[in-house]
Amino acid sequence: MPFAQEHTGSYYAATANEQTDYPRLKDDLRVDVCVIGGGFTGLSAALSLAERSYNVCILEANRIGWGASGRNGGQMIGGISGEEKLVEKYPEHADLIWEMGWRGHDIIRDRVERYAIDCDLKHGYVDVAIKPRHLRDLEEAEIKLSRRNFPYEHGLMSRQETCDALGTDAYIGALKNMGCGHLHPLNLAIGEAKAAESLGAAIFEQSAALKIDHGESVRVSTAEGSVTADFVLLAGNAYQFLDKSLRTRFLPVMSFIVATEPLSDDLLDVVNPHDLAVCDPNFLLKYYRLSADKRLIFGNRFRYLGEDKDVIAANHRPMMLDIYPQLKDVRIDYGWGGTIAVSINRVPQLGRLAPNVFYSNAYSGHGVNVTQLAGEVVADAMCGTMERFDILAGIPSMRIPGVNQFSDALVNLGVLWYGMKDKL
Repeated sequence: MPFAQEHTGSYYAATANEQTDYPRLKDDLRVDVCVIGGGFTGLSAALSLAERSYNVCILEANRIGWGASGRNGGQMIGGISGEEKLVEKYPEHADLIWEMGWRGHDIIRDRVERYAIDCDLKHGYVDVAIKPRHLRDLEEAEIKLSRRNFPYEHGLMSRQETCDALGTDAYIGALKNMGCGHLHPLNLAIGEAKAAESLGAAIFEQSAALKIDHGESVRVSTAEGSVTADFVLLAGNAYQFLDKSLRTRFLPVMSFIVATEPLSDDLLDVVNPHDLAVCDPNFLLKYYRLSADKRLIFGNRFRYLGEDKDVIAANHRPMMLDIYPQLKDVRIDYGWGGTIAVSINRVPQLGRLAPNVFYSNAYSGHGVNVTQLAGEVVADAMCGTMERFDILAGIPSMRIPGVNQFSDALVNLGVLWYGMKDKL
């Protein structure tokens, strides 16, 4: 079990609205629900339960939003990873699965408004096309949105329209979706924590859960205290170390992001002038957006396992300049990485280790949206409403032999393989 750590050197940590400083757990508590993990999943579940007057506590090993929830690209993208597999197994629930794919957006919008969470939420997102086959995929996606009477502005964009909207000729078209968007993820996490606390939830940082004793009531032990609860949720995602069996069901994949210095007004006239979140269709995808203070935040994955800002910047700069050569003289102020959990079948992993011990993880890169949904779904299940939980938990997670011993090698092989597929 790693020792307690402060936030990584990210742009988000440097611009957080406040630094959380919740106490360590040093007592023996009795609650209705104990949530292990202070990221989006755990915060969403805790807030959903606190809104229903449940007595909830959160145990976070480091700081609220310390993991992927506070480090990600900040892109609020629709859909559930592996959605087609869920529809294939549950065709009678296709409408509900579609609704779940967008539910996380509604949760975020509602909470930002209800609890006055300042997280720079902005609407506007494009999926871009690099090759003709990508255009065909976008055409199918647009047809699906139209058939579903999607309530937000959306539409295909020609090569020229894409160039005008993004300020680059790197793409041959795009699908614009104003129902998606972007935000400051760490500030959203902190805001959700404060909202849960305002409703009576107890939050403890630097309080790693070290042991679970199962039973009719569950006892979770930390280094200095314990929590006895009717229900427990394991919500550590890629940073989940408590149950070894869960760590055999996903690959811990590093993803990296840089943030430039604030761009000048002249550059902002041509670099993403409509302030959209952008994502390409590659397996090793590139994604970017502007921050509230007009930095370009640019992300990608590559074969690296460290956290050296200069190494990350050196890798990302050429890719950034391929899209925006105008940025050749722009300084990169921040570079950081984090670990996401990627399942083999790309389906999120929800389930139970015991009748009163739930888990939710492995969102395979769709975390900002799906974590919010997952927290609400688990909260519903603890309250006795199982329909959405049973659907999401209905596809068994696949174990990956040797992942705990050889995860770095497996991930590097995967990055190499998918990098080759992207070039085809």
